[in-house]
Amino acid sequence: MKVYIRSTACISPQNTFGSESFVGEVVEYHGGRLKAIEPDYKAFVDPKSLRRMSHVIKMGVAAAMDCLVKGDVDIPGAIITGTAYGCLEDTVTFLTRIIEQAEEMLPPTAFIQSTHNTVGAQIALVLKCHAYNNTFVHKGISFESALLDAIMLLKENEADNILVGGTDEMTDTSFTILSRLGLYKRMPCSNFNLYASETRGTVGGEGAAFFLLSDKTSEKNLAELIAIRTIYKPASMEDIEKKVLLFLDENALKINDIDLVITGRNGDTAHDNIYKQLNLSLFNHVNLANYKHLCGEYPTSSAFALWLGANIIKEGIVPEAVVERSTKKVRPQKILVYNHYQKIYHSLMLLSAI
Repeated sequence: MKVYIRSTACISPQNTFGSESFVGEVVEYHGGRLKAIEPDYKAFVDPKSLRRMSHVIKMGVAAAMDCLVKGDVDIPGAIITGTAYGCLEDTVTFLTRIIEQAEEMLPPTAFIQSTHNTVGAQIALVLKCHAYNNTFVHKGISFESALLDAIMLLKENEADNILVGGTDEMTDTSFTILSRLGLYKRMPCSNFNLYASETRGTVGGEGAAFFLLSDKTSEKNLAELIAIRTIYKPASMEDIEKKVLLFLDENALKINDIDLVITGRNGDTAHDNIYKQLNLSLFNHVNLANYKHLCGEYPTSSAFALWLGANIIKEGIVPEAVVERSTKKVRPQKILVYNHYQKIYHSLMLLSAI
């Protein structure tokens, strides 16, 4: 049984939402943080409900609604989300009020909406959808875990038209804390020069990307999601290469069959070393693309990469803004997405033209 991506929607630090071109004019940022460009949410959510929604909930609900509209589906067969940080804004608000109000007369809204599954729950409430609803909080492979759950539901004939998404937000508080932990660059850096900086740290990001998965063929399908694999703490570079080759072999492919590899380079010299070694060995003769200079680094950024890959296959072109190396001029038919988060959580996603 095949799994197809029927439609996608993405809110990111670029003009990816509601744009005619899936990667148009790239927005430049200076500093250690890329903020999402937010649409007019009133087109997707009732204004009264919007007042009670935090930043990440608005992004998630709007992206989910737009994805369903593009897929001509009113009610999905299941809603599955992946997030590592959850609703940070509501969490910070609630904890701040505990201190400021000495634990007395606390409004409950921020606490109720601070849980990680709030985005999926709000989507279900807006749609009045009573189907399967699950949220995965697996750090750097939260989105991949949601995808795997959706694929299993499809293969077990438990549901169809499954809505899957990855969402994470960046707040002032979380940015300050993660900066102190050394995750982000100390000196201001343009996202245009992210990979040339050759320094420690990366740039923070945020976003929400949703996908409608189905096992039904349709001329509207963007691409086929062939397979997905997660790897936890690989022992060495040789181990990574071995598992990539095994992943391709299990799907009757060789590395030469791949037209494009989208990697998760983020400008951190300590983390990019893995990609650099692979690009000189296993991926030596393959077209390469990067994406984190567009959306920043966050645990579910691989959802942005999958959104990018699906649209590249559908449109038949690789945007110049993401190209790292072009060794052969072909219309991409098979794309491999390889990403790792903090060198701990690795994932492989394989896409194909229909």
